[in-house]
Amino acid sequence: MRADGPDFSVTVAQNGYAWWYVDAISDDGEYALTIIAFIGSVFSPYYKWARRSGPTEPLNHCAINVALYGRKHQRWTMTERSKRFVKRDKNTFEVGPSSMRWEDGALVIDIHEISAPLPRRVHGRVRLRPQGLFSESFNLDDAGRHRWGPIAPVAQVEVEMQHPDLRWSGQGYFDHNNGDEPLEDAFSSWDWSRAHAGSDTLIHYDALTKNGATRTLGLRFVPNGEIESIPSPPSQPLRKTLWRIDRNVRCEPGARPSVVKTLEDTPFYARSIVQTNLGGEELHGVHERLRLDRFCAPIVQGMLPFRMPRVS
Repeated sequence: MRADGPDFSVTVAQNGYAWWYVDAISDDGEYALTIIAFIGSVFSPYYKWARRSGPTEPLNHCAINVALYGRKHQRWTMTERSKRFVKRDKNTFEVGPSSMRWEDGALVIDIHEISAPLPRRVHGRVRLRPQGLFSESFNLDDAGRHRWGPIAPVAQVEVEMQHPDLRWSGQGYFDHNNGDEPLEDAFSSWDWSRAHAGSDTLIHYDALTKNGATRTLGLRFVPNGEIESIPSPPSQPLRKTLWRIDRNVRCEPGARPSVVKTLEDTPFYARSIVQTNLGGEELHGVHERLRLDRFCAPIVQGMLPFRMPRVS
């Protein structure tokens, strides 16, 4: 179990990546958010193009991605910045005017961004207070070149935005990924989901590698620091997205999972709120589907700069 917070000073290999991921759903179910701080942005067309010339410095491709969801307040921003706009140490990661920092046992995220493609201000603060901290890391591939681990599987999140004018609180989640090579070099696709069962968090990871092998993780995180391997029930299909991305989630036999709301629908990635059945309980959770074969398609690479501007 972790004694302190995240380490933003982690070493990142050339052509590699690191990211810190936060998601939350409001207590009334009306709002959601996702915030991802990237070193070596894995979805950056600029980083992918730069790697064609050889080993590339990931700090030249950093971003803090913010996605706000709700009937009246939809925002999405992901401006990439070079290393001259980046400052970091163990407790702080700044990318341009936005930052994440570990302060008094909480993660504080200050957001000062402009959305894309429609330019609108996205300013405010998000505070995440963990209910238990973890330091364990799990390999996503046999070679151990790609690693993932929850830092705070359960947390209380407070959102105070000035632009848009928005305030809410809810239950959230915080994790970390890092790798020594591009994601698309190792994986074809993956499904990931997390759901809260009481005070515990259930996480299922299903990754398909480029050589056709599958990597499956089923884990229960308990706030007192225990981590249990749990059986993964059958993978069952959810309805396809508007971009016709297939998505699957683990669900007990005899029950049928469903999509409550699709939050993000892109040609290669989908994020959704889903209903499933795990351990005999009907649960709501967050699910993501990533198709790296689609991400690499030339037409998709040509579209990405319209959503991901860059400041060098």
